[in-house]
Amino acid sequence: QLRLTESGGGSWQAGGSLRLSCAASRYTDSPHCMGWFRQAPGQEREGVAAIDTDGTTSYVDSVKGRFTITRDNAENTLYLQMNNLKPDDTAIYSCAADLCSSSEIWLQYTWRPEVGFWGQGTQVTVSS
Repeated sequence: QLRLTESGGGSWQAGGSLRLSCAASRYTDSPHCMGWFRQAPGQEREGVAAIDTDGTTSYVDSVKGRFTITRDNAENTLYLQMNNLKPDDTAIYSCAADLCSSSEIWLQYTWRPEVGFWGQGTQVTVSS
């Protein structure tokens, strides 16, 4: 079993920066992806960013150029650096991990909320 624990959320002003962290309880060397997903009130969960074991990253269009996903395998930690925050970024952010062939395919097509491992989420609120 893999446990994922997010941290770093809170309330921020538009234009500010924030870094989310996701600590994994263990490391796996199986081909897998890790990623960040968000769900705003009244909306479906959407994929934000993902990274695979090769280090290839993928982003949803709305965050390209503003968000950066990285992973520290030595610390079993996933990060999401969020710059130039916008009120539309307000959501509960969750990290997830699952077997995958590529970060792009997983983020855009194959992830499912009932599949893989998920954290509890952390609230990010951005005010204008």
